[in-house]
Amino acid sequence: MYTKRNYGFWMTLWWSKKPLILGILYSYAIYLLIYFTDFEIMIPWQPISVIGIAVAFYLGFKNNSSYDRTWEARKIWGAIVNDSRSYAAAVISFVRGPKQDEYRRELIYRHIAWMTALRYQLRLSREWEHTDLRVNGKFVATVCEDFFDELDSKLEKLISKEELKEMQGKTNYATQLLRKQAERMEDLKDEDYYDDFRHMELHQLMVRHYDNQGKSERIKNFPFPRQYASTALWLTIVFAALMPFGLLDIFDRVEQPLLYWSAPFINGLLIWVFFLMEKIGDYSENPFEGTYNDVPITSISIGIEIDLREMLNEPKELIPAPLQPENGFLL
Repeated sequence: MYTKRNYGFWMTLWWSKKPLILGILYSYAIYLLIYFTDFEIMIPWQPISVIGIAVAFYLGFKNNSSYDRTWEARKIWGAIVNDSRSYAAAVISFVRGPKQDEYRRELIYRHIAWMTALRYQLRLSREWEHTDLRVNGKFVATVCEDFFDELDSKLEKLISKEELKEMQGKTNYATQLLRKQAERMEDLKDEDYYDDFRHMELHQLMVRHYDNQGKSERIKNFPFPRQYASTALWLTIVFAALMPFGLLDIFDRVEQPLLYWSAPFINGLLIWVFFLMEKIGDYSENPFEGTYNDVPITSISIGIEIDLREMLNEPKELIPAPLQPENGFLL
């Protein structure tokens, strides 16, 4: 997530420079060919403008749909924040008995482990994501073995070695952690650390954790439909390819050479505008892929961990510091 007030103009231009450069070069090549040869193709601007309007509407649809995916992901992780705090408060309030501090810490630590496993799983790359432009190269795990080795080192600080060993070899750590959490809550109920009513309250919170995990996985594992994404790209390319011939119909009637040779540059700018809109939608489709416009699930999960550890009244040296933006980007 970008945290500064605005993307700088030059940053935006650098990010999207390829269609601008190619658009200008393509336009100048056509105008040079027409100027120095007898080859001449002019297309009336009116039908091309109709195509441009259609492409603009289609790009608007794509960008709105992409934004909906990003905003839904943010709402899901907002729910995880709220449910995590409610869960920790319930655990601290409900669990009463001889080893209440130990068991409270176990249940809350396992919840932190679940959040950690979930965010690492959501950062795994998918074929349709932009893995070559991940922020600072931080999320580039494409081999499951490498991913799980890194995750194991974090989880072993939160759960027992026996529990971690039991999960190894399974494909979805987050699901297994919630399953183990449910088993431990049942054990504590049987040991009279809380009654059936409080157990049902905790179980309902567990259901919400599963629900939020499933919603996140739905966005992660189901891409923005490729037929819509692909059509937006091809329509933009078609419009960009025809645009110089349409503007030639206008600028060829201009007697001033300077205006004639400025037309390819204007073409390049128009091509850049349409491709920039397409690119923005393209990079908003996958809110967990680890690029510039992602939902900052790493920062959110660390923020939750801070809250939960403070609820346990842990010493400050055990509480992580909030994640700070790096060069304006928050992970």
